Amino acid sequence: MATLNLTSQNIEATLKKDGIVLLDFWASWCGPCRMFGPVFEKASEKHVDVVFGKIDTENEQDLGAEFQIRSIPTLMAFRNGVLLFSQAGALPEKALDELIGKIKELDMQKVKEEIVKNSQKGESNEYATN
Repeated sequence: MATLNLTSQNIEATLKKDGIVLLDFWASWCGPCRMFGPVFEKASEKHVDVVFGKIDTENEQDLGAEFQIRSIPTLMAFRNGVLLFSQAGALPEKALDELIGKIKELDMQKVKEEIVKNSQKGESNEYATN
């Protein structure tokens, strides 16, 4: 599956889909972003069951602000609408494949139970795989 160019018009529908969604926040002037782009694209070809979306932070500044992007590239991973991973910096191919594998292996029922437990304690709703 090729990567999708995501905008404020299609981001919400994409994140509401069941399954895994990876977001690459990038800009054309960013050297590390240009280095990570082919790694992200190659992963999209290997993991056809995962949605890969690219967000150009120059053209989609509102999305950059909404997702609190402070540095690019930033990779975010969601599964069934739950943010599981967010990290600035370009990942090597092997690390990206390992991350995708870990996300696929997660027991989402346990993740949701942990989110409920943490929200009852007043803690953050984010669950991280790293």
